[in-house]
Amino acid sequence: MAFRFNASDDGDLPVNHDINVTPFIDVMLVLLIIFMVAAPLATVDIKVDLPVANAQPAPRPDKPVYLTIREDGSTLVNEQVVPVAAIGAQVRQVTGLSSPDGQRVFLRADRKVPYEKIIEAMNALRAAGYLQIALVGLEGGAAQ
Repeated sequence: MAFRFNASDDGDLPVNHDINVTPFIDVMLVLLIIFMVAAPLATVDIKVDLPVANAQPAPRPDKPVYLTIREDGSTLVNEQVVPVAAIGAQVRQVTGLSSPDGQRVFLRADRKVPYEKIIEAMNALRAAGYLQIALVGLEGGAAQ
């Protein structure tokens, strides 16, 4: 590669039209390494076998309201079968209260019920204004 300097050049170098991509490649490789290290840390793939609670059971109210979800997905308020959309109205009818403030609803579900069904029932209770939902489980030491 030879350079030619003329007196009429006024000291300006010729324009180089090549793009230097080396810094770009260096940055991309550093980012690639960062993401390769950080990606496994960002995934939540932890299998957890939840233990049975051994806390003292809370005192039961005089007339508890139970929302039960059976294995087949049917929902019951106390002993009455109701569709998910009518859970709030049925709980309000059972309690006889005009306002759901302070009313606790006990939610119990079969072990094989999909998590989605439990969330649907909780959303129906929340939409009706019932915010105090107690999850019912086995007492400590019970067989699984």
